[in-house]
Amino acid sequence: MAIDLSSLVKAYDVRGVVPDQLSPRVAQALGAAFARVVVLPDADGGADAGVVIGRDMRDSGPDLVDAFAAGLSAAGVDVTLIGLCSTDGLYFASGQLDLPGAMFTASHNPARYNGIKLCRSGARPVGQDTGLAEIRDLAQGFLEDGMPEPVAEPGQVTERELLAEYAGFLRSLVDLSGIRPLKVVVDAGNGMAGLTAPAVLQDAAGLAGLPLEVVPLFFDLDGSFPNHEANPLEPSNLIDLQAAVVANEADLGLAFDGDADRCFVVDERGGAVSPSAVTALVGLAEVTKELAAGRTPTVIHNLITSRAVPDLLSAAGATTVRTRVGHSFIKAEMAEHGAVFGGEHSAHYYFRDFWFADTGMLAALHVLAAVGTQDHKMSELAEMFEPYVGSGEINSTVPDAAAATERVLDAYRAAYPGIVVDTLDGVTVSHWESHPQWWFNLRASNTEPLLRLNVEAADQDIMEKVRDDVLSLVRGAAEGEETS
Repeated sequence: MAIDLSSLVKAYDVRGVVPDQLSPRVAQALGAAFARVVVLPDADGGADAGVVIGRDMRDSGPDLVDAFAAGLSAAGVDVTLIGLCSTDGLYFASGQLDLPGAMFTASHNPARYNGIKLCRSGARPVGQDTGLAEIRDLAQGFLEDGMPEPVAEPGQVTERELLAEYAGFLRSLVDLSGIRPLKVVVDAGNGMAGLTAPAVLQDAAGLAGLPLEVVPLFFDLDGSFPNHEANPLEPSNLIDLQAAVVANEADLGLAFDGDADRCFVVDERGGAVSPSAVTALVGLAEVTKELAAGRTPTVIHNLITSRAVPDLLSAAGATTVRTRVGHSFIKAEMAEHGAVFGGEHSAHYYFRDFWFADTGMLAALHVLAAVGTQDHKMSELAEMFEPYVGSGEINSTVPDAAAATERVLDAYRAAYPGIVVDTLDGVTVSHWESHPQWWFNLRASNTEPLLRLNVEAADQDIMEKVRDDVLSLVRGAAEGEETS
């Protein structure tokens, strides 16, 4: 019996357990469907239709790539295999070669998972509303009714090495050659930064050396993740990096997730720097560059980044645009507004000069440039861009998210008649224009009975009070329910 692909094809990508959900047979059907829904129509059905495919270090990757490529080739689509790469390396290939792309990765998920991130030429995303649902449905038909007959002239499958070009392109966007010498600890988490960091930050790809001393942590590519999960969003996965930064008296530390498209920063004291502070820091660099070129910059941020992001960037001369959480929303806003930069609380950073796609390594270069072009320590820079106090995201398991949200709204409308409420993504309740200053956002999960809370305030005491009051209201009618 064919697998139900609705459990495998998510809102933005394909993600599941191998081989129970994602097998070579399923990958072949998805490749055949990708050819017919995206590749051939975008190429007007022409003979020059092609796709570039990359993969991360997971053991299941090669077989899945071969099967996906077979589905494409049988439809008459040429395939360029670039082998091991980061997700932003695949986006580079899609942009540079002007081809649709497929990246085989499960990002930070455990070893038993794999997945596929799909894009159109120029790294334009493919999500549920931009072709992924049609790919799912067509592939489901192929699995149930049989694969289509191969075309008379199958596509050619070739291999190409792009790591050096990727590294050189990123280096061309941020010049580190003149910075003061820095020592940086890089935690690759046994993921793809073990390949890309030596190429970009060092001379492994044949580029000139930089004034950087790189202390490597877990650079061996190993999809079983023997040291810790490649998910720096979890504080426990930063412990090794934090200890190594202090022990090596480094200027800062960088941590990447499994497919190395997200970058997290640790200061010289071992303190985690919030992605909102990184968004403000990198955004300021891009805004300054745009203004110097005589252009009016726009920066995108999602609605749960710190209020410091729009405050600081607006003061610097940028137009800031607030959007929903999720990379498909921020990428759409980036393209619509021609934004120079975009940042998310999850440490995804998007650049106009990188085809509006996200790249953790380019963000890392900007952070290194910011530290290396002046005398302030990383912790001092972070304090400048982190003036407020945030709770981080707190999940509560509740039987009725809508009822819990309404309970919170009723209580806060009664207690604070002047609050501002908006429903762009969940509900955001703001008391920022009055004192004490605070805001919070409650968003329901699309897949689980969870409410996600983010709180920010002018100081720690206010943040803790609002956090605890909201959680009490959220969880009050769900005593005994599991919370996290």
